[in-house]
Amino acid sequence: MNIKFQFTGIEKAVEALEKVKEDLENNMQEVLLGGGQLIRGEAIRSIQTGAKSGKTYKKYNPKRTHKASAPGEAPASDTGFLVSNIRVKDQKDFVEVRSEASYSKFLEYGTSKMLARPFMFPASEKSKPKIAEILFQKIKQSLDKFGK
Repeated sequence: MNIKFQFTGIEKAVEALEKVKEDLENNMQEVLLGGGQLIRGEAIRSIQTGAKSGKTYKKYNPKRTHKASAPGEAPASDTGFLVSNIRVKDQKDFVEVRSEASYSKFLEYGTSKMLARPFMFPASEKSKPKIAEILFQKIKQSLDKFGK
């Protein structure tokens, strides 16, 4: 007993896959930029909200009280300079989320005199599942669009 089978429509399948590839390439920059904005938003949220359990300081010019963050917590916002300097840069093949405040790296990694107050890495880690879900949805949309 012999069973014969053959594939037909391979050209059509390859053509559909090429269209999916093109569609995904067009959508990837959107996913990258959206992911960068998610990370930026999460970093800002962590700085501006949430309980800070560090030391309380009296500050002058303007006169105010500032509650600092404790080691391991995101920095506490005081003047808003740190938050206003978190940027998303489109670099063509990748997106960069960075803080342009000169003291950012000292907060993120700490110094010999101060323990770290990370805000960028935790924001990145917290955003990864959302970014992966967006990417999955884009892939699914492309497959659904051209897989018929």
